[in-house]
Amino acid sequence: MLGKGFVRVIAIALFLGCLYSISFNWVAGNVEKKAKENSKGNSVKERNYLDSVANLPAYPVFNFTYTEVKEKCLNLGLDLKGGMNVTMAIELGELVRSLSDFSPDHDFNRAIELANSREKTSQTDYITLFTNAYKEVSPSGNLALIFSTKENSSKINPTSTEKTVHDFLETEANSAFDRSFNILRTRIDKFGVTQPNIQKIAGTNHILIELPGINEPERVRKLLQGSAKLEFWETYDNQQVYGILQNINKVLAAKNKLNDSTKNPKSVEKSLVSAKIDSAKQKSGPSLLSKIKKDSAGNTRQDTSSRSGLMKQNPLFAVLSPAVYSQGGQQALAKGAMVGLSLKKDTSVVNAYLAQPEVRSIIPSTMKFLWSVKSNAQHLFELYAIKVANRDGKAALEGDVISDARADFDARNNPEVVMIMNTEGANTWKTITAKAAQDENNKQSIAIVLDNQVYSAPTVQNEISGGVSSISGSFSIEETKDLANVLKAGRLPAPARIVEESIVGPTLGQEAINSGLVSSMVALLAVLVFMAFYYDRAGWVADITVVLNVFFIIGVLASLQSVLTLPGIAGIVLTIATSVDANVLIYERVREELADGKSLRMAIADGFKHAYSSIIDSNVATMLLGAILLWLGTGPIKGFAITLLIGIFTSFFSAVFITRLILDNWLNRDRKITFDNSITRNAFKNTHFDFLSRRVLFYSVSGVIIAIGIVSMFTRGFTLGVDFKGGRTYDIEFANPVSAGKVRDVLTKPLGAAPEVQTITGTNRVKVTTSLLVDSSSTSAESTVNEKLRSGLASITGNTYKELGHRKVGPTIASDIKNRAVWAILLGITVVFFYILIRFRRWQFGIAAVVALAHDVLILLSLFSIFNGLLPFSLEIDQAFIGSVLTVMGYSMLDTVVVFDRVREFMGKSYREDQGMASVINNALNSTLSRTVITGLTTLAVLLILFIFGGESLKGFSFAMLIGVIFGTYSSIFVATPIVVDLIRKDSLKDLEPVVLAKDNKLGSKSKVLAK
Repeated sequence: MLGKGFVRVIAIALFLGCLYSISFNWVAGNVEKKAKENSKGNSVKERNYLDSVANLPAYPVFNFTYTEVKEKCLNLGLDLKGGMNVTMAIELGELVRSLSDFSPDHDFNRAIELANSREKTSQTDYITLFTNAYKEVSPSGNLALIFSTKENSSKINPTSTEKTVHDFLETEANSAFDRSFNILRTRIDKFGVTQPNIQKIAGTNHILIELPGINEPERVRKLLQGSAKLEFWETYDNQQVYGILQNINKVLAAKNKLNDSTKNPKSVEKSLVSAKIDSAKQKSGPSLLSKIKKDSAGNTRQDTSSRSGLMKQNPLFAVLSPAVYSQGGQQALAKGAMVGLSLKKDTSVVNAYLAQPEVRSIIPSTMKFLWSVKSNAQHLFELYAIKVANRDGKAALEGDVISDARADFDARNNPEVVMIMNTEGANTWKTITAKAAQDENNKQSIAIVLDNQVYSAPTVQNEISGGVSSISGSFSIEETKDLANVLKAGRLPAPARIVEESIVGPTLGQEAINSGLVSSMVALLAVLVFMAFYYDRAGWVADITVVLNVFFIIGVLASLQSVLTLPGIAGIVLTIATSVDANVLIYERVREELADGKSLRMAIADGFKHAYSSIIDSNVATMLLGAILLWLGTGPIKGFAITLLIGIFTSFFSAVFITRLILDNWLNRDRKITFDNSITRNAFKNTHFDFLSRRVLFYSVSGVIIAIGIVSMFTRGFTLGVDFKGGRTYDIEFANPVSAGKVRDVLTKPLGAAPEVQTITGTNRVKVTTSLLVDSSSTSAESTVNEKLRSGLASITGNTYKELGHRKVGPTIASDIKNRAVWAILLGITVVFFYILIRFRRWQFGIAAVVALAHDVLILLSLFSIFNGLLPFSLEIDQAFIGSVLTVMGYSMLDTVVVFDRVREFMGKSYREDQGMASVINNALNSTLSRTVITGLTTLAVLLILFIFGGESLKGFSFAMLIGVIFGTYSSIFVATPIVVDLIRKDSLKDLEPVVLAKDNKLGSKSKVLAK
């Protein structure tokens, strides 16, 4: 093998890289173990402990804090570990206000307040609540007058009926809710969470979001609640505003005196009048600058030592430090739009001051104040003075002109967000920046504001053309990514707020996960033992490469900070099969070469050489399918595709290069290498099964199963899980702790299928979600489900419970996700067809491969429908089932291409005039029978052990995988290859390569008849 040194370097580098990536999970696990020990089961104390060590060194070797370590971990998905559960409310009241162009009508705004209040306890939709409330407060009022704005003129006019207005508002509200749902889902997808659950709560304006493996709840809150209202404002300069702040301070001080009963009221009134006169004169001057101190770095900070005294005499400046800088030993007002700084706890005090009527009369109508989005290095928030230059009170430019946004770095390598505007925005931006930069001695700032928070307010030096701008500041890389994500995903049509959040346990239940992990390890051990037994010493080499392959997959997933879910594990199972298959292909070829009398070194070299074609073809075909799924897929499909693609590369590298490296090393050291033992030496040799003579029988068997299955699909259908059709979620609180597995077990029988059960961390509460009767329009459906739920829970002895509430939730897999999944699969099949067509140079192989894929998927669907309700475990169609279908497709493609490769080889080298095509192909199938059986058995062993010992909640998943592997192996031999025979005429073989005679065929007359 050429390049052994290079392969060795790559292997060592890959091993060390994976070890490094996986080590973060080990470090984080140690910290969390200490947290559990210190908290002694108290989840609040455990969370407090983790918060206290968040920024302390946890990985001293690389100087990483615990927070940084957690960011680099391989996380488990919601099904395996749990995560953050958030319920969001879309504030339709604000949408209604905006549709009225923010009407000041008193009755209108009172009706919105009433609707907002009643919404918390009512099941009635918001628009009905609002229209009913308006009738109460204004029986003779006319909503059409309020909503007949310029923007609504095509739908509403002053004479529109009450029903027309109601229907208009309802349509707009539904549209806004749907758009909010899609925007939130887009934000979450771009956030990088794999397989989130996002559901609409039926009959409400609430959205349920479950995010797996989240350890940054504050970042999630900010991401979800931001409405993405981006604005570009002109600003006032600090020197223009300081006088106003002084006068506000005087008014507040005078008001303090008014509250002092020992003072003369007339004197106080005189002070208030004096303060207002000063404000009218816009006096300025650093009369209080001596109260502001500088730190050692020259940055402004508050002098809190005299705070108590300032609170009465100078209320505003006690909590707001003016923006100043040092010049020649003197304090001077800073230039720019930033006018003051406050501690976080004081910002609410400043807001309250600025909202007082006496103060609002001082502030010009064209001025408003906004805070910075985050504090500076001294933990102070900055206050900016915004200029309202437009008559309509809107910003000079809004975010709807942004066509793209991306996270980037500025000239100083600091994170920033680059925004690209459309043509209209670029022209307006050019005008605004030209105006701000026109005075060489007094250049103005432009404030970039998102959701009423200032992200930056750069001073404009020159006119900016081209429509490209940036938002910069003291942001982390993650913050700029989130901001670009929010800007690209779009603005929410109505504000969204979090009304409930909690940390939930895994949907599969800890018991199921533990049993699944144990059974997976046992299954892997069984595969290793079998390989070592069947291939003797060479089997140990295969074991090393299989273990390394799993290690590499997990290491690469960890380096990408991926989230491992059940479909992801399905991808790992498939890659284990791929890795074993590659070793089997190589070893069987080596055994053939040894049987032909070649030396061990030559047999190994030729074995690898002849196996390359099958390995490469099968891996490339599967890789193409995976790439299409990654490109178009979302959620579980994307998680599966990522794992599959990683596994293809790592398994190829492990099985081909590392195996060869070890074998060559043993050869050079004269170590004994054997590829069989006395028991396995003659296994599958001299087999002469006539596969093709009974192809009509196999066609018939498959056809009957599929036909019955199709009838069953149309008559009995499937049991769709919550993922596809939604369900009812019940919040149950028990008197004593209870496991999710126990609750699931007692509810499976009465509910007809295993419900989804999640524990709420730190409580005795569980969430139970069932899809039973969710589609029923009967009024008794809900009471029926409640009764079945209570009957099941009653069987938990020694533990009382109470229902805290329930709600109806929508599907977690939206229709567009399902559509994209279908298109991804169809496109993947098409691409694979063309690859096989090009690689095998005959369309018949491509057609046969596609038919085999369709056959396997239809068989799986048929059996799930036929046996639905007949087997003692649930056969629900859910996200895990999607993973199993994709795995079946991948395995079927792998197996079919390997068989086709051997068929192509025999057709090119073994054909002669007196040997029929059926004989040639039967020889090819017999020659690859050992590989087919061994790969199938090792994969089946993994799945069978998982099925038997993996727990109740994994049975449906592992059952689907078992069916897929069995029929995937079956179809490659009994369906795909016979189709090739039926599609290719005998005389079409004459244009193939010249023939090297193979061993004589001993199949007899049946094959010769078939050839004719």
